[in-house]
Amino acid sequence: MLSRPVDFTLSKSQPRLVSCRFPDCDEPYPRLVDLDLAGDPTEGAPVAVQRDYGFWCPRELKIDPDLGYSFLHVRDCSPPCPNMYFRREELSFARYFIGLISIICLSATLFTFLTFLIDVTRFRYPERPIIFYAVCYMMVSLIFFIGFLLEDRVACNASSPAQYKASTVTQGSHNKACTMLFMVLYFFTMAGSVWWVILTITWFLAAVPKWGSEAIEKKALLFHASAWGIPGTLTIILLAMNKIEGDNISGVCFVGLYDVDALRYFVLAPLCLYVVVGVSLLLAGIISLNRVRIEIPLEKENQDKLVKFMIRIGVFSILYLVPLLVVIGCYFYEQAYRGIWETTWVQERCREYHIPCPYQVRRTLFSISLCDSEERACCCEDIVMTGF
Repeated sequence: MLSRPVDFTLSKSQPRLVSCRFPDCDEPYPRLVDLDLAGDPTEGAPVAVQRDYGFWCPRELKIDPDLGYSFLHVRDCSPPCPNMYFRREELSFARYFIGLISIICLSATLFTFLTFLIDVTRFRYPERPIIFYAVCYMMVSLIFFIGFLLEDRVACNASSPAQYKASTVTQGSHNKACTMLFMVLYFFTMAGSVWWVILTITWFLAAVPKWGSEAIEKKALLFHASAWGIPGTLTIILLAMNKIEGDNISGVCFVGLYDVDALRYFVLAPLCLYVVVGVSLLLAGIISLNRVRIEIPLEKENQDKLVKFMIRIGVFSILYLVPLLVVIGCYFYEQAYRGIWETTWVQERCREYHIPCPYQVRRTLFSISLCDSEERACCCEDIVMTGF
């Protein structure tokens, strides 16, 4: 006997027990109550479990995959413009301040270079590298001034509201104007530091083995090969690695603004090496000159020349090293806290990213590091005015 089939079709009027629809969730996740860790853990309240879901690139920051962008270790994503760590009024102040400093330092270095052209014989070795140092930072100041005029038209990609695309930071070498700004800025920044090392080498040769100007000048070809070859090689490597990034504060393009590894190996490491080598040679030369002044009796005129030479060395070294050491300290601080800054920025947009972090950004360090190049450039005018 066949059994009657069972009809599982539910009627339109379902009983209340099988109504499985949950109410709509209007709360953001994670809830603020789950993120509140300020209470006393000894009170016995249950501890909320926090999960780090990582960074999800929002639709507004997504980039064409062919461009090879990345942001917070997520491919095809780019940082937003304007700067993610500054408010608009802070960004405007920093931009105008950098523009003003670039004009002052451009004038100072141009004055140094014109002084050299008026009387070329006045600047012989071991002082001749100061002129090339001034030329390098004249170009650095010029690039920052151009960036001030361009604002963020080169450092940032234009927004596209129709495609839900926000303005994002330029990365890579597809933007030719950004690439040119990077090449000139990075090349002459590194070249200026190398010329300072060469200056300490020439001072060392003049102070310790007592080389004359003619003997030092015979090594000029080697000096130029090192001063232009090392920065050129580093620039080519960065171009091949596609490590160019737009700076939406100063309007220029550089390296290591969002890539910590690139900052560590192509900016921080070379600067530290230049400081160690230069300071070592500088101290050796000053100690040798001081020993000569004390142990060997000299005429009054020669004694005054030697003291004046030592003073000029000390003044130039202080004017160069103080801002450089400040910016190196800022770079080390940035290396230590960059991850926290990025996580804080994401936490402030917890509706999208769900990564809480209580740490707040120290914005002033960015301004210090950006102004370092201009500060070192300005010391050239002081050197010329002291009698070189």
